Amino acid sequence: MSVAEATAHARSADRRITSHDVLTRRADFLAANRGLRVPTPGFVLLVRPNEGQGMRYGITVTKKIGNAVVRNRMKRRLRELLWAQLGTQGLPDHDHVLIGRESGIERDFTKLSSELTSALARAARGEGQRGRPPRGRRRR
Repeated sequence: MSVAEATAHARSADRRITSHDVLTRRADFLAANRGLRVPTPGFVLLVRPNEGQGMRYGITVTKKIGNAVVRNRMKRRLRELLWAQLGTQGLPDHDHVLIGRESGIERDFTKLSSELTSALARAARGEGQRGRPPRGRRRR
């Protein structure tokens, strides 16, 4: 790790993640899908460098999982995990996306927390599956 990288990492380690660091554009989520994938029982973590735009995060839960109440509850739990851990353990200048899985709905919060810690560590080491190419979008 170079001096510049170490300095950037030290600065971001003290940083608290806020609502301004949220990915909202579909293009950002698609770009993250081409990054590194770290699967866990409760969620899938996607990590991709974002060319100096800071540490950002996104959360998505498919409509295949429960109803809106269940999906929103899951997103709140995942958001709380990210706010607690991403500032200290996240990769600087990377986008982090959590994709909720069905088993994550009733999973114990401490288990989800330990899974996120290990997933972020694996992503930092470059372990995980390489990203998927984008699928063609159907036109109506």
